Order: sequence, then C-alpha cells, then structure tokens
Amino acid sequence: MLSPSLLWLIAGAILCLMEVVFPVAFVAFMMGLSAIIVAAIALVIPAFSLQVILWLSFSTVLVVGSRRLLPKKKMLNANLRDAEEGETLTEIEPGKTGRVLYEGNSWQAKCADEKLAIAPYQKVYIVTRKGNTLIVLPELLSPPDNS
Repeated sequence: MLSPSLLWLIAGAILCLMEVVFPVAFVAFMMGLSAIIVAAIALVIPAFSLQVILWLSFSTVLVVGSRRLLPKKKMLNANLRDAEEGETLTEIEPGKTGRVLYEGNSWQAKCADEKLAIAPYQKVYIVTRKGNTLIVLPELLSPPDNS
C-alpha cells in the first residue's frame, strides 16, 4: 500500500500536469502545488481528514492569492476602435436578443442601442458582456471621435 505522502505527491503531480494540458488559469496548478505541500506535511500529520482540510485550505488560499497576481483581463468598453468583432447569426430585434458568432462560438447577444435592429450575417462590434450575453453594436455605426 502507498503511503499518504506518496499519494498526495502523485495527486499533486497529476494536477500540475493537467494544467499544462488543460489550462484553467492556474487553478489545477495551485491545487497540485497544495497537494505537494500536504505531501510534506503528511510525513508529520498522519490524520487523513486533517490532510484533506489542509489541502482544501491551501488550495483556496493559493487560487485566491494567484488571482491577485495575474493581470486583470481588460474589459471591453464602448470605444469601438478597441472593440472586438463578431458576426450576427440571427436577427437581433430592438430590445431583444439574438445570436452572434464570436471567437468561433455562438453567443447570445443584444444590441447596445435598444432601438436598433441588426440583420443576420452582419459584422458587429462587441462592446461589453453581461453574464453570457454580449452587448454589440453594428458595424455601420461610426466610432466615436475622441479628439
């Protein structure tokens, strides 16, 4: 039978390697690092339930702590010159939602101007995002003049 330290070490290595294969913003890596730390602690503290509690605690602290070190993702804003592009898949009626193709995926979308309708297969600019809904403006609108 494997010792608890060796099990934690193997689990930590697997979690760290998973981060390489499936990047999830260092969450798996931090959980793996926590497991490696608990592997060292398991040499001193034999109670498995306490090891699990320590692993969960260390994982939480490291994940939350790493979020503060990572650069903040730039929020999309209303400045169309910096906006990202998409294409409508369905018509977006005034004040209602439709579908937009953005980064290869179909997203629910709503026009930022609730009085405008956007036809299907039109280029749009993604202005912001509210939950799983993209807020878009049609390409026909001219970008604001910031001068």
